[in-house]
Amino acid sequence: MFKHSLLALLLSAVAFVSHGEEANSADNTNTAYIVDNLYTFMHSGASKNYRIIGSVDAGTKLTQLSPEENGFIKVVDDKEREGWVEAKFVSKSAGIHQQYRTLSEEMTSMQVQLRQAQIELPQLQEQNQSLTDQNDVLSDEIMQLKNTLDAEREQKQQAGAKEKRQLLTYGGAIAFIGLFLGIILTIVLSRRKRYDGWA
Repeated sequence: MFKHSLLALLLSAVAFVSHGEEANSADNTNTAYIVDNLYTFMHSGASKNYRIIGSVDAGTKLTQLSPEENGFIKVVDDKEREGWVEAKFVSKSAGIHQQYRTLSEEMTSMQVQLRQAQIELPQLQEQNQSLTDQNDVLSDEIMQLKNTLDAEREQKQQAGAKEKRQLLTYGGAIAFIGLFLGIILTIVLSRRKRYDGWA
């Protein structure tokens, strides 16, 4: 918990600095802010003699519509009201109030994301374990299939070699029998011829 708090504080500090830099780089834009620690009135014209439309709180973000005129600047506030406020109460840089509000919103968003990540982490770890177990099972099945395939291949090779030996044996036996019969027939026929000659 302490690490999370420290991380949030570091991120807040980084965001604070970055927002300060963004505010400084916004000098050439139409964005302006009411300075901190006060509120000012918005008038319908460029003078205090004009009717007061309402008040604008410190740190309010404005859109500047015109350059300074008679010590007043024409702006649109965060409530979409258009009017004139005193130029001395307008700053191009976001005040601490505005920066604090922005950082608070960002911190709240980060805390929500962190809680969501903490909720999802056990589920992701469980899914990872499940996928790891499935991978192990599939690896075992692949290994078994490989072993079975190797065994079948070896059996086929042995059967082929045995069949060749049998064919050679049968061929040799047939050749030997043929040769033996040929010799016997030759002997028998030669004896007959002799007997026939004597008759």
